[in-house]
Amino acid sequence: MQKLDPKYDALFTPWKVGNVEIKNRIVMCPMGGTSLFGWFELGGCHFDKEAAKLFLERANNNVGLIIPGIAPLRDTFWGKWLWQNPKMFDELKIFMDEIHKTGAKLFVQLTAGMGRSWAITELVAPLHKNKITRALIKPVIDTSHELASPSPQPSRWAHDIICPEMTVEQIHEIIEAFAKTAKLCKEAGVDGVEVHAVHEGYLLDQFSMEFFNKRTDEYGGSFENRYRFAAEVVKAIKEACGDDYPVSLRYSVESKMKGFCEGAMPGEDYVEVGRNMEESEKAAKYLQDMGYDMLNADNGTYDSWYWAHPPMYMPENCNLEDVAHIKKFVDIPVVCAGRMDPEVGAKAVADGRIDGVGIARQFLADPEWITKMLEDRLEDIRPCICCHSGCFNFSSSKGHANTQDLTDTMGLARCALNPETMQSKKYYVAPAKKSKKIAVIGGGIGGMEAAILLAKRGHQVTLFEKGDKLGGVFIAAAAPSFKEKDRDLIAWYIRELAKYPIEVKMNTEIKDVSALDADEIIVATGAAAKRIPVKGAETAIEAVDYLLGKKEVGENVTIIGGGLTGCEIAYELFLQGKKPTIVEMQDDLITTKGICLANTSYLRDCFKANKVPVHLETALCEIGETSVTVKDKSGKTFEIPSDSVIMSVGYNPAPVAQKAKNIHVIGDAAKVGNLRTVIWGAWDVCMKL
Repeated sequence: MQKLDPKYDALFTPWKVGNVEIKNRIVMCPMGGTSLFGWFELGGCHFDKEAAKLFLERANNNVGLIIPGIAPLRDTFWGKWLWQNPKMFDELKIFMDEIHKTGAKLFVQLTAGMGRSWAITELVAPLHKNKITRALIKPVIDTSHELASPSPQPSRWAHDIICPEMTVEQIHEIIEAFAKTAKLCKEAGVDGVEVHAVHEGYLLDQFSMEFFNKRTDEYGGSFENRYRFAAEVVKAIKEACGDDYPVSLRYSVESKMKGFCEGAMPGEDYVEVGRNMEESEKAAKYLQDMGYDMLNADNGTYDSWYWAHPPMYMPENCNLEDVAHIKKFVDIPVVCAGRMDPEVGAKAVADGRIDGVGIARQFLADPEWITKMLEDRLEDIRPCICCHSGCFNFSSSKGHANTQDLTDTMGLARCALNPETMQSKKYYVAPAKKSKKIAVIGGGIGGMEAAILLAKRGHQVTLFEKGDKLGGVFIAAAAPSFKEKDRDLIAWYIRELAKYPIEVKMNTEIKDVSALDADEIIVATGAAAKRIPVKGAETAIEAVDYLLGKKEVGENVTIIGGGLTGCEIAYELFLQGKKPTIVEMQDDLITTKGICLANTSYLRDCFKANKVPVHLETALCEIGETSVTVKDKSGKTFEIPSDSVIMSVGYNPAPVAQKAKNIHVIGDAAKVGNLRTVIWGAWDVCMKL
């Protein structure tokens, strides 16, 4: 076994939160869907064995402190309080005994609620809007309680829904529930609790900000009044559990908000409408003095969601400078989260700038990543690519609430790259009953995933790729400068393929599958680009050709299609200093379901802040030599000066063979989707062979 690279040494030093010693500085941060008390299940709160399995596996792989995802103090369905379920805490005690055998520590995160940030879905929104249906569904799901906010205001997700003002009686009920639940956690052997949250624009955070809090009672107005709710929560927990019981606070240093549903770009000069640094310096000290023992910190709200849930467009370590600054104003430990690079985090710990390094979704992609780091096997770590496709794919566009399917809303914290995460009963590797000769056609992500899984199960696998590189269309997707993790993923797949007895035949195009010597055939040949039949379309550059560097573009570039690929191309062109313009027929950019609002709102805000022209509800009419002609929703036709035109209007499946008894079509060759549908779809097929 190789030795840990010394540059990571600081990560593996002990530290304390209150009187609880933690063996290393790596904190598995909370993620929605990983609550030990279940997440959004129709049956109500229960001890979640799938989440417990997730945490125990990570604990056995050297994590120091685990903080599961939010546990609503009151069930989303049926309205039962957590403290009213003693059986659940009996099961929690048994689980904590197992966690402690690994040397890890665990804090349970409890939430006061989401208020206006509650991700109300397209299915639930109309039921809430109607007084009769709202009353009828109240025994099952009390939307008025879930949406209750410090003051009446529009929902973040459904702007035509006005969230009701929370009553003082409701506030006191929640404070009491924090104390009662924390005491049960302590009795179950839980090492501490985390209060959720003066963070990310959730309920306690909304109370803290004048922008959201217009109350005139003791919970609004002055600084002390706005932070009173959070202060009374920690006081109640300490009274119930003792002063020595650790209470962490999930905390946003700055809100990074320019206005309602409008965030600030990294480095942008703007006026903060939420919590600015000056107030944060005061608030951090005040909250410490009220009794909090740790700040688990980053930045942002749901209006600037990309700070708390950084997509690949955000810089690595995007919150470190702000969090390190706020540590100067407190004496308690401070953890920093947000695309943290372990090497940078280790140096920040060594320099005393932070106390712990918060990492979340990397634990979903690879449960063994810390162990691999300790063994100096960094190349074996499957990278998180910050796509949010499996873990938090709440999506929204103009005029729509959370458009994600209810089954997805109820199943967060899964992973696009690792189907086994939080789905171990559905996806698992089991030996095949009979070893077969299986041909996989296509060396993209779907083909490589299928080949690896089939080899793990004991099949004899041959992978055919018509080109000279593995990766398929994902090579193009990974081409932009901000997609370094995508490029790392392709390299990871190529290394993984080499670990198994898989025959890989490059530069081998399969046109006739009947000639293959195989018991089963997997077709993973991807999709072909669509074209718009307008005059001059043949002169446009296909998105993939541009991304692969096959075609050069001029200064003024018009992108036809404002979906994810088109927007990412426009963003890359902007970063290069060129002048992109987007033309999109829909009423918003990136209207596809399943693409997280944290990702899409970054791109929308970026284009708005940097005045990148975006023409919505506009159709392409003609492509000329120096301009494109388009027509807007009013029927007005106009020209856009263009040196180059990039076409990004979607794809059609392009299978080399159709589905048959022993022919299985997967990925985009079956139905155009995303990396999650490609990988999970490969497992759906390959587990049955």
